[in-house]
Amino acid sequence: MAYLFTIIRFAFEVYQYMIIAYILMSWVPQMRATGIGQLLERLVEPYLAPFRRFIPTLGFIDVSPIVALIALRFAEYGLVSILEKLM
Repeated sequence: MAYLFTIIRFAFEVYQYMIIAYILMSWVPQMRATGIGQLLERLVEPYLAPFRRFIPTLGFIDVSPIVALIALRFAEYGLVSILEKLM
């Protein structure tokens, strides 16, 4: 069972790094035109879109990815807690 928790935590961590990489790619617009940029956009943008709908930008700063990362962390903790209770 410890392997299951390790895999879940690893998957959440990889997705968090994907979100961070996608955010950093927004600073260099040419990066989003690459194959990796398009792949990250297809994987990350569906998760970020609902947060962007409800959280307004502060000038030129989009804080919705920060809220999305916090929500993802809470989802990870919640899922691991539920699975620990079931085991």
